[in-house]
Amino acid sequence: MTPASLPRRFGLLQATALNMINMIGIGPFITIPLLMTALGGPQAMLGWIVALVIVICDGMVWSELGAAMPASGGSFGYLREAFGRETYGRLMGFLFVWQFILSGPLEIASGYIGFANYVGYIWAGPTPGRLFAVAAAVGVVNIVLLYRRITSIATITVALWVGTMITTVAVIATGALHFDRRLAFDFPPGAFTVSLGFLFGLGAASRVGVYDYLGYYDVCYIGDEVKDPGRVIPRSIRSADKAPRR
Repeated sequence: MTPASLPRRFGLLQATALNMINMIGIGPFITIPLLMTALGGPQAMLGWIVALVIVICDGMVWSELGAAMPASGGSFGYLREAFGRETYGRLMGFLFVWQFILSGPLEIASGYIGFANYVGYIWAGPTPGRLFAVAAAVGVVNIVLLYRRITSIATITVALWVGTMITTVAVIATGALHFDRRLAFDFPPGAFTVSLGFLFGLGAASRVGVYDYLGYYDVCYIGDEVKDPGRVIPRSIRSADKAPRR
């Protein structure tokens, strides 16, 4: 079957759900401490704002590319077209695939590490090895679930999105009920004094923030299976960028 004959089953709902469930994951629950210590106080939240500006600009680029070249492969295809399909584009695409072989599993592994850590809160007693074995088993289950037709994947994606949104609302509500203004705005002396250390800290916080935002472009990797991609891909990315963070 050629890529052009792939069934286009992902509509706006499914595409938005795909982007959002990849954004709203375990990331911040294991990285927020790193972000907060980057500047030594609540002012570290500036990193979220800087990261938001960066990903909005990046999301616009992904929207344009996804709408103009709605094929599967995402960055691989864009690099080939940008640098020439038969010249340097082949090299750039090759390099992207190879770096993704390394970076992709590491990104997914960070999520499973967070999952194992949180399982330890509700399942007291097992050794870290057993907890990570449970996380690995969940990874195997995910692989099995992904070996489905695109119609089944669309249904699974929406189901996971519903569960994700319920969990997100529960976390927000819990946080609001236990909000402490004095703790939230307990800025240390000189918190906003611009210095080399402040800029380095802001950069570190922004790096963590960008990591936590990632996922808003995932629909571009299955462009051949998206309905009306010129309309759906940009809208799904914009909708995901407006979603509550992970």
